[in-house]
Amino acid sequence: MHTEGANRAHAHGNRELCPPAVRLYETALRNGRIARAEILSAPCLIEMALLHPDPLDDAWMRPVPPSAALAHLLGPITREIDERIRLTAALSSSLAPLAEVASDDPNLAITVLEGRSLIAESLRNASAVAREEVLTAQPGGNRLTDNLGQGLENARAVIAAGGRMRHLYQHPVRYSPGFATYVSQLPPGHLEVRTMEQTIDRLIVFDRTVAYVPATPDRTAALEIRHPALVRYLVQVYEVLWAQATPYSEQLPATAPDTPVTAVQLSIARLLTEGHVDDVVARKMGISVRTCRAHIAKLMQALGATSRTHLGALIVRSGISELPNSPAACENSVRQP
Repeated sequence: MHTEGANRAHAHGNRELCPPAVRLYETALRNGRIARAEILSAPCLIEMALLHPDPLDDAWMRPVPPSAALAHLLGPITREIDERIRLTAALSSSLAPLAEVASDDPNLAITVLEGRSLIAESLRNASAVAREEVLTAQPGGNRLTDNLGQGLENARAVIAAGGRMRHLYQHPVRYSPGFATYVSQLPPGHLEVRTMEQTIDRLIVFDRTVAYVPATPDRTAALEIRHPALVRYLVQVYEVLWAQATPYSEQLPATAPDTPVTAVQLSIARLLTEGHVDDVVARKMGISVRTCRAHIAKLMQALGATSRTHLGALIVRSGISELPNSPAACENSVRQP
């Protein structure tokens, strides 16, 4: 009965950590353990797997390291975001063709833009009137020269009006001389760039009021989205990805000192162990199939593999696909007693 009363007085969301629980968790971290009786007022510590029983004395609880606990708690949230991104893509694919049968009302919340020239013109116009911030997500690691030129023109228009730019790319862009030149031609303090292992398809948001996403796989058509709720949702997705990405000015997280592979090759190794073929790996990494196969060849050389089958076995055996930066490794570390 006492426990039920404490739970009722302690009611809050199952993804929240209340101030009393934070204080008790800090105490446990400082002392290395905490008496089980002390945490009766904060059951969320157990529900969120921040403490586990002391194997030597059942009257005490030991704290899980914050980094391991965070990885464990963020896992379901990340999977939920991935599912919503897939749902967004499916809805766009289903509804975009139906936009043509709608009326000619100029106030439609979603407009289909057909043709690269029309898309480019719409982006130029949006850049010209942007006054606050432009968010972009670009899959791939090497934008074409003409795309960078147009992007530079649009970025300068935004910056001239006092706006800021944020770019989200995949890691291979760090090795693109063209992109480095693009960044160098913009004034410092107005542009932030981050990169990540995998990202969503192209997304551009102007002043959090209008967003652009591809409407076809070849990007010859796009959706101009002005519905406030949908734009707000896309911005939230962007912010989650941004928080997980690495600033362009910082080095990528290093692999283990005794692991003879780069960060990009490590990402490829993880995808290979998941059973993806070369074309899929290249698409997820935002690089060409030829470049992907070159990295795979270097992986084979580094690990001494004699065939692709042998490479897969060596990757699993070496454990490089589950180094500390990988989700699988984080989840496994949480399960350890």
